[in-house]
Amino acid sequence: MKVLEIEGGKTLSGTIRISGAKNSAVALIPAAILSDEEVTICNIPEITDTEALCEILKYLGADVQRASESIVIKSSKITNQEIPASLSKKLRASYYFMGALLGKYGRVKMRFPGGCSIGSRPINLHLKGFEALGATITEKGNCYVVEADELHGAEIYLDFASVGATINIMLASVKAKGTTIIDNAAKEPEIVNVATLLNNMGAKITGAGTSTIKIRGVEKLGSCFHEVIPDRIEAGTYIILGACCGDNLKVDNIIPEHVEALTSKLKEAGVPLKIGTDYVLVSKPKKAKAVHVRTQTYPGFPTDLQQPLSVFLTQCEGKSKVEETIYENRFMHIPYLNQMGADIRIKNQTATIVGPTELVGSNVVATDLRAGASLVIAALLGKGKSKITNVEHILRGYEQIVEKLTNVGANIKEREI
Repeated sequence: MKVLEIEGGKTLSGTIRISGAKNSAVALIPAAILSDEEVTICNIPEITDTEALCEILKYLGADVQRASESIVIKSSKITNQEIPASLSKKLRASYYFMGALLGKYGRVKMRFPGGCSIGSRPINLHLKGFEALGATITEKGNCYVVEADELHGAEIYLDFASVGATINIMLASVKAKGTTIIDNAAKEPEIVNVATLLNNMGAKITGAGTSTIKIRGVEKLGSCFHEVIPDRIEAGTYIILGACCGDNLKVDNIIPEHVEALTSKLKEAGVPLKIGTDYVLVSKPKKAKAVHVRTQTYPGFPTDLQQPLSVFLTQCEGKSKVEETIYENRFMHIPYLNQMGADIRIKNQTATIVGPTELVGSNVVATDLRAGASLVIAALLGKGKSKITNVEHILRGYEQIVEKLTNVGANIKEREI
């Protein structure tokens, strides 16, 4: 088991370069198997989630070559076999193989995916979309068999603008006969990135990034070269860190529009920010005021950043509120923040944070990916030493986090126990 040991209270300055987007890469890798030709994806982050997806590719028989930040995938010889639970449970994004294999072969069998336990995340919208395309679904325990004699275009309305369902339906429909329309589609930048990959391969997708996506089915997808967009959640996490303990901390290689919901809130709180074409300079404010945040689908405030932001809000004068509308278990980091000296109360799906409070080092547990990120920020901000266990969650989504933080002055070490 790995732990992070952190000595807090350091001022951080220098440059953190943002990696490729985890939430994009984990969909792009399964999407690549829709082509029988060579697909090259660059700016892939070296994190455990992408490693797990490459394991699944290799299990299916794909030729996967990793070089630096790029992956070259050749899937002409893959076998459409059941993906075992030992592989699918490693990450929730393994469910993208459902849409990809269904789109390629008209059949897929796999176990229910894994991932962080941040609340109920059913895949009923995915299955509803597959059924609309002509598939039948058999469920036995946690195993799904999805199959169709022929997939056909359909008009599909999503009850919730789900990123996963939007992408999975796109993957399943790119080779379907006719035209598919997804209404109330999610608008996240990662969806645009996946649609761009598919179009580069020869798909005909329009409207990605809007609430209505149209997919005209094609018979064949070919080779392409594609780049992963910068990770807006990683960028947001380090921008929040800079607001907590930075001195002109530069968060580089970003798309500022993708983090606008966060930077507007930080400006409202009084954080000094300089926003460039592809970077943000951020420093800890002398005084910050409380703000209210409500998580929403893109372009609203991202649920993935409310946990890291809650640490910054402990340093704001007054009473801040964070309302979580996406996942019901996104406050599992709060008891640990209170253990470190925060004053946070939870009622229903709203956290009330009274500040400013002094945080002190403690032994804490990363219960999920973004909870772990929030505890890293709290440990770096707090006085004294902290030890974070279950850091495997953190390593799922933050490439070279120890090296990146060490380079800007953090005292952080990863240790095996």
